[in-house]
Amino acid sequence: MTAALAINFGARAAEIKAPLYQRLGGMPAIRAVADDLLNRIAEDARINAWFAWAANPERAAAYKTNLADFICQATGGPCQYQGKGIPATHRGMGITKTEFDSMVEDVAATLDKLQVPETEKNELLGMLAPLKPMIVER
Repeated sequence: MTAALAINFGARAAEIKAPLYQRLGGMPAIRAVADDLLNRIAEDARINAWFAWAANPERAAAYKTNLADFICQATGGPCQYQGKGIPATHRGMGITKTEFDSMVEDVAATLDKLQVPETEKNELLGMLAPLKPMIVER
C-alpha cells in the first residue's frame, strides 16, 4: 500500500511541476482560449469599444496569434511572443481599473467555458495581476 501511495504522489508531483503550458493542453488549448476570449470581448459592452478593430478578420487573426504566443511564452511554452510590449501597447489608452477587471472576468469566463481546472485557471489568472499597473492609467 505504501509503495502505491508513493507512486501516486510521485506522479501527482511530476504533474504539478509540469509547466502551465503543458497542464493547459499546449497550443491547441491556448489557441482555443485566444479564440474564445476575443469573441467574448467583442460581445462585452463594457470593453468592446477598445476592440472595434476585431471586426476586421485579418486584424482579429493577428491578435489571436499574438495573444496565443503571449500566453504560450508566459506559461512556459516554446513560443516567442513577437508583439509589442504590454506598456507600449496600452500607453495612452486611458484604460480604467473597471475595464481591466472586466477583461479579467472575460478571461475567467473563457477558462470556465473551456473547463480549465481550477489550479491552472487560478495560476493563469494570477499572471494578470502584475500586468495591471502597466495597463491601467486611470
